Amino acid sequence: MLRIALVDILLFALPFLLYAAYMVAVKGTAPSSLWQGAPVFWLLAAGCGLLLVVMATLIQFSGGEPGGTYHPPVIENGVVKPGEID
Repeated sequence: MLRIALVDILLFALPFLLYAAYMVAVKGTAPSSLWQGAPVFWLLAAGCGLLLVVMATLIQFSGGEPGGTYHPPVIENGVVKPGEID
C-alpha cells in the first residue's frame, strides 16, 4: 500500500519537479524565488491529470479476467503463495 501511495505522490509532484528543474537549469532562477509567479493552477491540473490517466490505465490493463475465480494467498511448505485469479 505504501508503494501505491508513493507512486501516486510522485506522479502528482512530477509537473512541479519538472517546472522547478526547468526554471533552475534554463532560466537560472534562484531556488528561493522559484515559485513566485509560477503557474500553480496549471501545475496542479497537470499533476491531477497525469495521476488520473496513469491510474485509469493501470486499472484497465491489470488484474485478472472478468468472471474469473479468485484464490486467496495460501501458505505451502512455509512459503506464501500469492493470490491469483483463474
